Amino acid sequence: MTALGVNVPSLIAYLVNFLILLGALYVLAYKPLLRALDQRSERIRESLAAADRAKAEAASSQAAIQQQLDEARREGQRLLDQAREAANRFREEEMGRARQEAEAFVTRARADIQRERDAAVEDVRTHFGDLAITAAERVIRRSLNRQAHQELIAQVLEEGDALKKA
Repeated sequence: MTALGVNVPSLIAYLVNFLILLGALYVLAYKPLLRALDQRSERIRESLAAADRAKAEAASSQAAIQQQLDEARREGQRLLDQAREAANRFREEEMGRARQEAEAFVTRARADIQRERDAAVEDVRTHFGDLAITAAERVIRRSLNRQAHQELIAQVLEEGDALKKA
């Protein structure tokens, strides 16, 4: 092999040196580099898993927040409905009270009017009785002729009108 220009002991020495260097590089550089790459890929996997968990938690919390908002809207609507119902009940009660008060007022007014009418009728009866008595007294004092009766009636009516005006 010397004819080819290859020195076998040198080739063996180069080969041994290369294998030693390769072994040293494998132990000192390649293994730590592989370990660092494995650790980095593991951290990336963990980060991706954490990101997926965070995304799932965010979606879950978003759903929970939406559910709470929906519940709050329903509760608010329920409270508004209750308030409207209470306002309607109050309005109906107040209208009922107002009707009752108006009816009581009308009833009292009718009773007052009836009393005043009865008093007026009684007053007219009293005055009419007085007028009838006065007319009868005058009829008896005067003679019983037609002309005297007509004058007497006219006089009594005038006195009755004077009593009404007074």
